[in-house]
Amino acid sequence: MLRSAGSHSLPSVAMRGRAATNDKNNMDMKKIVVLTGAGMSAESGLKTFRDAGGLWEEYPVQQVASHEGWEADPALVTKFYNERRRQLAAARPNEGHRLVAALENDYDVTVVTQNVDNLHEQAGSTKVIHLHGELMKVCSSRDPYDPRYIQTLTADNCDVKPGTLAADGSLLRPFIVFFGEAVPMIEPAAKEAAAADIFIIIGTSLNVYPAAGLVQYVRPSAPIYLIDPKPVMAGGGRRFMHIMKGASEGMRELTAELARQGKG
Repeated sequence: MLRSAGSHSLPSVAMRGRAATNDKNNMDMKKIVVLTGAGMSAESGLKTFRDAGGLWEEYPVQQVASHEGWEADPALVTKFYNERRRQLAAARPNEGHRLVAALENDYDVTVVTQNVDNLHEQAGSTKVIHLHGELMKVCSSRDPYDPRYIQTLTADNCDVKPGTLAADGSLLRPFIVFFGEAVPMIEPAAKEAAAADIFIIIGTSLNVYPAAGLVQYVRPSAPIYLIDPKPVMAGGGRRFMHIMKGASEGMRELTAELARQGKG
């Protein structure tokens, strides 16, 4: 779920050096880390939150994406995420998702996504870090990260009846990082960013923290490619090679560019 600037801090900067010296998963391949946001899945028909006509115009963020909203009206929050799951069940990965997955043919690839959908996995990506939770999972509202109480839903059975209890007796809630909550996966994501030989950003405004801060962990020698049709304010003093196109068209261009570099 979306985060406001400064909501959470990233791991210590000293971690960058340690992570950068870690052994690569595959020493014969360069490591690519891909950071994706809502624009990655927009071509698959999933509504973004911030854009005109987005979900925040239909549902105030504090009602459906905060702990306070959950406590005030868990039935409304459950209904909202049931709707999102039904929308996801009808969606399919777009060409951009498939091209990201295809990078694994030539690179050691980790996808770090702000999206809660599973379209990267559907497209074939094998290493995906979900920063803001996973839409197709539900969990205990008492201890959301206890694996004993995390359940995976299916596309055919993705609705949760309001009032349903988890195995620990608490209300079953979406496995989503609500606004204002900690982001448990940010540290492993930062370690991946620090080890990247190439860093790719797709479909995110770089306004959502702590995800936007991951660029701070990319080594100065690693090129950063940004795919987004809109102007993006790049922070941290890093230079980006900006491909001002949507996810699929931009990934086609970048895939061709990486192939040219590989032959050079």
